[in-house]
Amino acid sequence: MTATADAEAAVNELTPLAEYLGSVLRRLHALPPLDLDLTQAYGNVLAEDVVATHSVPAFDQAAVDGYAACWEDIAAGGRGVGYLPAQAGSPGGRVVQLNVVGDLGAASWRPVRLTPGACFSVAAGAPLPIGADVVVPVEWTDQGMASVEIHRVPKRGYSVRKTGEEILAGTLLARAGTYVSPALVAVLAATGIGHVVVRPSPRVVVVATGDELVEVGRGSQPGQVVDVNSHALTAAAAEAGALAYRVGICDDDPEGLRGLLEDQTLRADLIITTGGTGTGPGDMVRRILSRREGNRTGPVVFTEVALYPGTALGFGTVGPEEVPVVCLPGDPGAALVGFEVLARPVINMLAGAEPVFRPGVRGHLLETISSPAGLREFRPAHVAERRGGGYTVQPLRGGPLALSGLAEANGLLVLGERVTTAAAGSTVDVLLLDRRR
Repeated sequence: MTATADAEAAVNELTPLAEYLGSVLRRLHALPPLDLDLTQAYGNVLAEDVVATHSVPAFDQAAVDGYAACWEDIAAGGRGVGYLPAQAGSPGGRVVQLNVVGDLGAASWRPVRLTPGACFSVAAGAPLPIGADVVVPVEWTDQGMASVEIHRVPKRGYSVRKTGEEILAGTLLARAGTYVSPALVAVLAATGIGHVVVRPSPRVVVVATGDELVEVGRGSQPGQVVDVNSHALTAAAAEAGALAYRVGICDDDPEGLRGLLEDQTLRADLIITTGGTGTGPGDMVRRILSRREGNRTGPVVFTEVALYPGTALGFGTVGPEEVPVVCLPGDPGAALVGFEVLARPVINMLAGAEPVFRPGVRGHLLETISSPAGLREFRPAHVAERRGGGYTVQPLRGGPLALSGLAEANGLLVLGERVTTAAAGSTVDVLLLDRRR
């Protein structure tokens, strides 16, 4: 058998990425729900539908500072209204004059009623007096205190916020699976909701393995590699909405690795390891986690996936609590791509978040690129909207293993297993990275 035939046979033995992800995600369930105070709910995902308990606004109120009046009193032919001599710019050549019988602020609570030819000075948010159906903005008047001259007549209902105009009691505010954003917190608070039932943010522990690893703050030397992954993956987990904890470096020591993982199962909903997923003599993570020893660890299944970069991925559970564990490759580029492909969907499943995967678009490729046969490649790219609609996709330098390209990317270009060459001008799929700029 030729070398080419050997390579093709090896590729054919790889598990398709979609099949692998489906097998992993089917094993997961969202974390048990918690009833949280509204101030603590931000960043979590609702576990139940939420319905408004009160209307917004809760009462008829002024939308601006001005004068609350009856529209008929200030319109032509109104009741008991005083008119001043005609002035330039006034409607119908007349200036309407009303008596100001009181002031109402946002804290006013006693009900008051309008009488013909009268109005109340009101602040924005103040309850409207009975009989008022319009608020004249202060800039349309002479801002009088005992009486006011109205230089411009608004339409009926102007600057009035009616009870339930925005939200009626009983309205569905958000469905289960909705992310609790600051704006949603505001809506919930406005409708009288102080507690919500949410899925807690998963607690994710990140461990980097390898005798060669050294802490950041110095350059790599022969036989040493700076620990990039535990820092990068902890940041990625936090960006995905998890409560992320960096444990740091674990040497390739079987007992040390077992003990560390057992300790972390007490505080983790998910453990992410990086390094040691291959089949070489130094790949301790695979050798330790893929075999069961009593109830202490395992089993974690390591699978050769049709993915580039980083074909070797591991998933399973550890400890008596059966805490999920995701094992990613040691190369930083492959680890970050592996996080996007596998770890992020796992975090979203535990959090009860929908959708599980990043949003995607299709765009026009700006340059011709090649891709490994039989592997689904994820390559850093810059996505831009085109004038007139659609997107352009610019692959970034260095390919999927280059950290500089990943740092600049706002998308991951996806090339399918059957694609070996993507020509400039062709349409390609891109996952959008919603990183803040």
